[in-house]
Amino acid sequence: MIKWIGKKVLVLGFSKSGISAAKYLNSKGADVYITESREKRESDIELDGIQVEFGGHSDEFIKDAYIAVTSPGIPPKAEIMKRLKNENIKVISEVELAFTETSKPFIAITGTNGKTTTTALTAHILSSEYKAEPCGNYGVPPCDLLDKNIDYFVCECSSFQLQYSPAFVPQIGVFTNLTPDHIDWHEGVENYFNAKAKMFRDGVPFAVLNAKDEKLVQLAKECSGTVFFFDGEIGENCSYIKDGAIFFKRNGKEEKIITLEDCPLIGNHNYQNVMCSIVVAKIEGISNEHIREAIMSFKVPEHRLEKFAQIGKTVFYNDSKATNPEASLVAINSFNNTDVALIVGGRDKNTDLKEFCDAVKEHIKTVILIGEAAERFEENLKSDGFENIIRESTMQSAIDRAVELNPDVVLLSPACASFDMFTGYEERGRVFKEYVLSKTDKA
Repeated sequence: MIKWIGKKVLVLGFSKSGISAAKYLNSKGADVYITESREKRESDIELDGIQVEFGGHSDEFIKDAYIAVTSPGIPPKAEIMKRLKNENIKVISEVELAFTETSKPFIAITGTNGKTTTTALTAHILSSEYKAEPCGNYGVPPCDLLDKNIDYFVCECSSFQLQYSPAFVPQIGVFTNLTPDHIDWHEGVENYFNAKAKMFRDGVPFAVLNAKDEKLVQLAKECSGTVFFFDGEIGENCSYIKDGAIFFKRNGKEEKIITLEDCPLIGNHNYQNVMCSIVVAKIEGISNEHIREAIMSFKVPEHRLEKFAQIGKTVFYNDSKATNPEASLVAINSFNNTDVALIVGGRDKNTDLKEFCDAVKEHIKTVILIGEAAERFEENLKSDGFENIIRESTMQSAIDRAVELNPDVVLLSPACASFDMFTGYEERGRVFKEYVLSKTDKA
């Protein structure tokens, strides 16, 4: 651990993680300077003993900094990063700062999709026998936990955070899957992959990898630690689905953990999340009974295919976090042989809709369109041969119409950003839930 007393530390970004790092370093005696490119807002909090500047990055703040701790959103190509490089000032993430400041083990969960659910579920299972806290991209910044009595940091790690974490080698690394994302930020798909893959190549003792992802199967060959695959009966160490249940195998010994019928999460993507969490829990010695009980009592993170209400036979799912067609596909493909009314729409991201439309034809009975994107989605659905489409002007009227149809499922999975009608996907999901729940009171 570094002795921080009297050292000048530059924190880039007045963000949740930046403020957490600044407060921790200040408590350890560092001279902390936060530099933020945006202008100050009325909502910005005051920080005692910490220098803060808004509206740019001054030479005064940068000069003689011992190290810089960056917020995850600042790309390597940003001008401030070039200036720090010219000044030979090392840049690390808040995750790496926390990692270097504690002897407690980190479980790092990365990937393109499924990170948040896997992080929340893993922490929930481990908490049956240990003190485990979700942190990082989900939960609190890990620096908030450094002075608390915990056994594990269960850390959701974005590619942005891992880009600035050169020394970060957790006890267990989980890689859920890989699809192209954040390409502009990383300046290429391979850079995006390498940011996530680095900790596995650098000697993570246990690597938990997706057996269905060829890129990750190849990455396994570069891991010096013990590799566990999930969603495939591959090798001696793995977790997989067989006979309607999830099994775990270590050193060739098979154990049945839980039936799919007992899982509160639905869809293959969620079964993958469950298998990931089971592998981590078994590595850490959690009993099968506690694993099963924890899975059954788990509540899905809000706005992520969240089952939250039922009116008559109709079950309601809030998947407001699905802000693009690719994300909605995961939810749509979770339902088979079911009468589903799907609420879609918002601010269009103008991505290709062919795969989305094909999935709707296969799995959805009725589509209810709202928001700015409604016209393009309707055109594409009809061109693909899907005609059972309803247009509504508000979320509330869409819900009313869906309830009138009396389907098995009403699914909000918008496939669009929310900013045409809401402040963000969280508000969109809350409005959906509150209006549905108001109808359950009257049912």
